[in-house]
Amino acid sequence: MTAEGFLEGRRLQLARGVLLQCIMGGYPPARFYGSDDGDLALVPDSSQVYRLPWSKQPRAFAICDADELTGESSNLSTRGQLKAVIARYTALGLAPVVATELEFFIFAPNTDPTQPFQPPIGLDGRREDGQSAFSVSSNNGLRPFFNEVYECMAALGLPRDTFMHEMGVSQFEINLLHGDPLLLADQTFLFKHLLKEVALKHGLTAVCMAKPLAHTPGSSMHIHQSIVEIDTGTNVFSDKAGEPTPIFRHFIAGQQAGMADFTALFAPNVNSYQRLCHPFASPNNACWSHDNRAAGLRIPASSPVARRVENRLPGADANPYLAIAASLAAGLYGIENTLEPSEPIQGEFEVPDNLSLPCTLHAALERLKRSQLAKELFGTEFIEGYIASKSMELTSFYDEITPWERRVLAAQA
Repeated sequence: MTAEGFLEGRRLQLARGVLLQCIMGGYPPARFYGSDDGDLALVPDSSQVYRLPWSKQPRAFAICDADELTGESSNLSTRGQLKAVIARYTALGLAPVVATELEFFIFAPNTDPTQPFQPPIGLDGRREDGQSAFSVSSNNGLRPFFNEVYECMAALGLPRDTFMHEMGVSQFEINLLHGDPLLLADQTFLFKHLLKEVALKHGLTAVCMAKPLAHTPGSSMHIHQSIVEIDTGTNVFSDKAGEPTPIFRHFIAGQQAGMADFTALFAPNVNSYQRLCHPFASPNNACWSHDNRAAGLRIPASSPVARRVENRLPGADANPYLAIAASLAAGLYGIENTLEPSEPIQGEFEVPDNLSLPCTLHAALERLKRSQLAKELFGTEFIEGYIASKSMELTSFYDEITPWERRVLAAQA
């Protein structure tokens, strides 16, 4: 849209079906988004309009809500779904607080998708060999790229907590500062866009797949969650003596109750399950623990005022609005129904059958299809439309024969 049109308040409309467009570009049958495929209005959030600092030509970026022409939020909008979950907390006098940890890889350009990704050649003329995890000098070869990332974040007002080299080859992590869930979802979404744009400018490829390299840790989007009283700002997970509260237990129990049903929302792609089924601190279970990274729900070591629940299931490929909405909705379900969690686990453990999660996209979609809880919390229209879109993507994947199949199976009798 032209700047003039935007400033005049001209309404931008979008076909309703676009909210269910699959990643290959196609659409599920029109019955999933209204047979007429009528328009939605894209309504910009005035607090989320940005001048893009990496663009030579003046450009702005506006995050919008997708609203029905009658004015209410579209049920198919993931941002709208998150706003609805936050409103349910508000009605109870509560405000959820979240922070996201986003992992990603920086690779050289990959013009042939049949070939593996490779780390870029740094300023030192070498490719990283995988021995730089948590090193203070590990990204020196990419310093110009990261300097511009930092500069662009500052220009956009994106606060960052820590930035580090992660376990994988040319893998990094950013921790965004905790705050309002909608703001953090917007910031996570905007950061991923910034990351890819700046990478292209530097002749690099930023990849937020869950598992882009074999035999290497995948990329997560851990979600840290706490709840405060709106009036006082007090963390309701801790009592006056600094001990865990019943609400804290109920929140954990709600997370456990929803994780298997919501796995397809946290792990939305075929590749997501490569990360979960070959775990490097990527647990595909609904166990909870005090500071054990093998548990899907981890309680990090902290002071009582910072007591929180870390959902370690979502991958970097997850939609931040939907993943945060699903996690918070599950926790609220536990609070409203006074659910009690399982016993916490510590050390090495076997995952009980009732706390195991789907390990393929097909299994996760089948679980979501049977979930009355998902339909209750997000609406039948959204859940059925999401399943229809993801089923198309899964079918597209099965339409291709992989190099492994040709290499291993072709010679079999």
